[in-house]
Amino acid sequence: MNTHAKKQLITFDDQIVRQFMWASILWGIVGMLVGVIIASQLNFHQLNLTSWLSFGRLRPLHTNAVIFAFVGNMMFAGIYYSTQRLCKARMASDVLSKIHFWGWQGIIVAAAITLPLGFTRGQEYAELIWPINIAVALIWVVFAVNFFWTLARRNEPSLYVALWFYIATIITVAMLYIVNHLSIPTSWTHSYTLFAGVQNALVQWWYGHNAVAFFLTTPILGIMYYFLPKAAERPVYSYRLSIVHFWSLVFIYIWAGPHHLLNTALPKWLQMLGMFFSLMLWAPSWGGMLNGLLTLRGAWDKLRTDPVVKFFIAAVTFYGMATFEGPLLSIRAVNALSHYSDWTIGHVHAGALGWNGLMAAGLFYWLTPRLYGTKLHSIAMANFHFWISIVGILLYVAAMWVSGIMQGLMLNSTNAAGTALTYPNFIETLTAIRPMMAFRTIGGGMYLVGMGLMLWNLWMTARSGKPVNESREIAVIERGRVDNMGAKETFLSDPVTYFFGGLFLLMGWIFLPRGADITALVCALIFGAIAVRKFATSHHTWSQWYERLLENWLPFTVLTFIAVALGGLIQIIPTVMVNRAKNMEDRIQQVYTPLELTGRDIYVAEGCYNCHSQMIRTMLPDVLRYGDYSRLGESIYDHPFQWGSKRTGPDLAREGGKYPHSWHYNHMMEPRSTSVGSNMPAYPHLFTEKFDQKTLPKKIAAMVQLGVPYPMMTAVEIKENAIKQGIEIVNTLKADKISASPDTKIVALIAYLQKLGKYDTPEVEGKLPPIPVKPELIPGPINPDKGRSTATGE
Repeated sequence: MNTHAKKQLITFDDQIVRQFMWASILWGIVGMLVGVIIASQLNFHQLNLTSWLSFGRLRPLHTNAVIFAFVGNMMFAGIYYSTQRLCKARMASDVLSKIHFWGWQGIIVAAAITLPLGFTRGQEYAELIWPINIAVALIWVVFAVNFFWTLARRNEPSLYVALWFYIATIITVAMLYIVNHLSIPTSWTHSYTLFAGVQNALVQWWYGHNAVAFFLTTPILGIMYYFLPKAAERPVYSYRLSIVHFWSLVFIYIWAGPHHLLNTALPKWLQMLGMFFSLMLWAPSWGGMLNGLLTLRGAWDKLRTDPVVKFFIAAVTFYGMATFEGPLLSIRAVNALSHYSDWTIGHVHAGALGWNGLMAAGLFYWLTPRLYGTKLHSIAMANFHFWISIVGILLYVAAMWVSGIMQGLMLNSTNAAGTALTYPNFIETLTAIRPMMAFRTIGGGMYLVGMGLMLWNLWMTARSGKPVNESREIAVIERGRVDNMGAKETFLSDPVTYFFGGLFLLMGWIFLPRGADITALVCALIFGAIAVRKFATSHHTWSQWYERLLENWLPFTVLTFIAVALGGLIQIIPTVMVNRAKNMEDRIQQVYTPLELTGRDIYVAEGCYNCHSQMIRTMLPDVLRYGDYSRLGESIYDHPFQWGSKRTGPDLAREGGKYPHSWHYNHMMEPRSTSVGSNMPAYPHLFTEKFDQKTLPKKIAAMVQLGVPYPMMTAVEIKENAIKQGIEIVNTLKADKISASPDTKIVALIAYLQKLGKYDTPEVEGKLPPIPVKPELIPGPINPDKGRSTATGE
């Protein structure tokens, strides 16, 4: 120990921690209140009071508020507090901290205004319109600069475990967010996603799944690794387990996105890859859970006396439950039952309410007395908050499990010969789960009451003290003593070499043709055995290399980025290289007319994708219920895709031409008039509001830019085309004694719904405009399913 080290008194910036903490609590209550409202709307359709308070528009507001406002602000509070202590340094820039806080709150307010107004990109957890997307990216960069600048100025040589998870969070979220939000704007409030159909579905769930992983999991694990040992007054159970936990989690998680698209038109190799890596997630997830739970060894009595420990341990337990259930749901056979049902909703809320919500409560009960230099106002109230939350979660999750399994079984039930459905009417299954929907509302309401109690308890705690910024004398480390690891030392090392060598051979197993793939697999196993033997004989060298790595934030960050980027690249690049004419099975989607495209934008704006899918799975019950299963080519021009993730209503992929225009008109005016027992909202505003003709030419131009083969049309021709088709629909409605104007939204929506499921055969492809031939550095397209038996059959 260097006793002559220069000492310095520093004062941490705890003001920013207080700001993020209060923001998290307030936005959390707002987000959960909206959750209770939309849960009630599922029981009582009359609560859809107006267009901007309808289920389809409020549901994205609920998810965004809980994820990005509640958990996001909680995450920042924990990171700002712990990073300063772990680095023994004040945050590098108070200005950047302030820009981060107010910028993030501004984004939340912008989302709270735009989403109810129907301004959305139409993708789950990625609904915000493009100007807000850019603001999110900029504010995230501000946060990243402040964080990494602080790491560079640290007075602690080695990076502690919590910082590893923060690093993984910052770089991965940036990567996911930017790629998934690539769009072409058509106005200040509208854009089309760069990817379409299957490509869009894969990129979206690469983002969506890993938003759960790297926004709701890894930063909270970092918080667990810092705050749980503090609360338990014990060191982390196993440092070695932390290393294995971190690297295996960040590498494996990114591959698992395709498990959201099982039994769909997604290529089989991607489905199997997603399932395989999802199952592997059991190990690192439970490794982290056990490391958290066993940290409490010798201090289990604190569970009886300390509400903070109580919240933390319950949260870690829910993390274990959710991460056991997640891989279970990724098994294709189980997914066939759970997907599109409330089981998935229950799973998501076990994680959000149990893992994130209880960790947030434990964090805030621990932080507030320290941030205000006082004691917690009421331990009894905190304990009551704990129990009402636990009961609320269990009621909610149990109701969704029962509801999901019940509906899944009913939807998949056929007669003994498999020729007819037992419950052909979708409404029958909806009616059966109505009681469970009521319990869901009650459980969510109880959890919301608990949040209100926490707000009151912490507010009274703050009032009994005063804001305190902790000061501490620290030993200043010499610059140059750390952060001096070069690229050669980083990459030309046994751990890195063996890892990439083994991964390269495993990729050969996936992508090489039959025969060569087995050879690659055998080589990978031999290579793995050599790596294990090498580690056994020289693990000290490996350990020393890793200790060096922990003293160098930049090489550590680069290796983390490579670990998380590999999975996405290997899955997405081959899929993006599949062009419109090849590998699209036997069907090619018909291009939307200007009016149909407008109707599709209205469909997206109203949030219809929250309840209806446009993907008929390859399973027999789906085909019996909805019609022929969906092919890749049928959504090739869909920006964004509409495969959905939940069926509160039936699938619409074969809706086109199934009913007359008048049926759709009456259904949107009063759903119960055509579907007795439906809980769908009515959409009276669509019958008076005019659709936007002004931006239609820009939308068509954007579509052409994205590769959709529209014929040459002037702006006037585009508008005339839309009105002409509108007049045709109106004339048909007149025959059924219904009066409508051809430029209203309902007419455009009818045009779109009638187009669903229309396609051409590949022969028609020859009539489409040729695709410009460009020099290709990489020969394509590549279809890894080609030549494999799994590519052609179930």
